[in-house]
Amino acid sequence: MPQSDTVTVLGVAYDASSSYLRGAADAPPLIRQAFHSDSANTWAENGLDIAQPGLLRDAGDLRPAPGADAFAEIEAAVGHIVQAGERPLILGGDHSITFPIVKAIAAQHPRLNILHIDAHPDLYDHYEGDRRSHACPFARIMEAGLAQRLVQIGIRTLNAHQREQAARFGVEIIEMRDWRDDLTFDFEGPLYLSLDMDGLDPAFAPGVSHLEPGGFSTRQVLRVIQSLRAPLVGADLVEFNPRVESRLTSMTAAKLVKELAAALLTSG
Repeated sequence: MPQSDTVTVLGVAYDASSSYLRGAADAPPLIRQAFHSDSANTWAENGLDIAQPGLLRDAGDLRPAPGADAFAEIEAAVGHIVQAGERPLILGGDHSITFPIVKAIAAQHPRLNILHIDAHPDLYDHYEGDRRSHACPFARIMEAGLAQRLVQIGIRTLNAHQREQAARFGVEIIEMRDWRDDLTFDFEGPLYLSLDMDGLDPAFAPGVSHLEPGGFSTRQVLRVIQSLRAPLVGADLVEFNPRVESRLTSMTAAKLVKELAAALLTSG
């Protein structure tokens, strides 16, 4: 399916797989509100006005029905976007949604690479008995063979089990303690970017469920997005919890969404 020049934004109001605090399901409308705030504008740092007609389509919010298979609904919704040749930009929601999103994208891009920005590797085989927990999506992705390469950056919470899981799946992890600002990433084939807001230091994004000091600055994450060397075919931004804090984190999320949209529109 040839790709169009359209990025489709879809909110996924789902946080039933959160292990600690609920609230990430409330995030998509607040990210949009911050994105359209009169305090900013719609120009990305590369000089592209992403509000130009035809570049950005808002598909609204998906709210899985109680008792329904939320993952199946998410996979189907993202599949429709990808099959239309558009590039999905998904606003979460907790991080569990990345598994069905990637499942839909990998159906169209079988040699998929993933760059994952997070404080946590989310590689648990199960968390408290839940294999769909937001602590597990990348274990599900890798055991299903949905990605040929997974690179994780910003990580600063590895335990013994997740180190074993990373070795099992061949995950490339750059822990935050080893980060250098001159690092760049090259990928052969299509790339998906998954951005957990707690990958940033709480000073820059305090509105998350799992506050983990010692993370990225906003500028460091922007630099990663702006220096990607691969055709970006989709992205998500997850784990903003406005019940913890809203104003600063929503504006930070909106800034990152703007730069992710620009990268989707100009890469590859």
